[in-house]
Amino acid sequence: MPCRTNLKDLNKVSPKIFCSTLSGIFEHSPWIAKRVISKRPFNSVESLYKNMLNQVMQSDTKTKMNLIHAHPELTNQTQTQKRLTQESRDEQETANLMSLTDKEASEFHQLNKDYKRRFGFPFIIAVKGFEKPHNKLSILITLRKRIQKSYPDEYHEALRQIARIAEIRLKELVKE
Repeated sequence: MPCRTNLKDLNKVSPKIFCSTLSGIFEHSPWIAKRVISKRPFNSVESLYKNMLNQVMQSDTKTKMNLIHAHPELTNQTQTQKRLTQESRDEQETANLMSLTDKEASEFHQLNKDYKRRFGFPFIIAVKGFEKPHNKLSILITLRKRIQKSYPDEYHEALRQIARIAEIRLKELVKE
């Protein structure tokens, strides 16, 4: 996660610095920060978050799908080297997903493949921000359960997880 900042300063910086500072909140989706610049000043981090989330929820289905597809596949080591953001890398390390046994890696690979085949997008889960953060086992259990759900349910769950990830990242980055 980039250096922390405070809301007062974030409200005053140039649009370029504002977007750069918030670029990792929603995975590979700087358009969200760009769309809320004109709404400054924000009176709270929660207000900033709600404005960013509103941009996502008010966007069309294609844009939402692009946001979902911007998220990396969990534990994909090849992808890790190519396009995993520092925020995602930190989150996956928190859950010990960067140090899987061969058996665990194989199971994650197969479940991720099955999930993507079924739904057409990667499995997304917020691993931090809970009393007890997710770990390898809890993520596997959740993945096994969610792969059984319907497309509409899982599409909405993916968006909920993205919203949760963004909320956690924003609260870690920006202080009141």
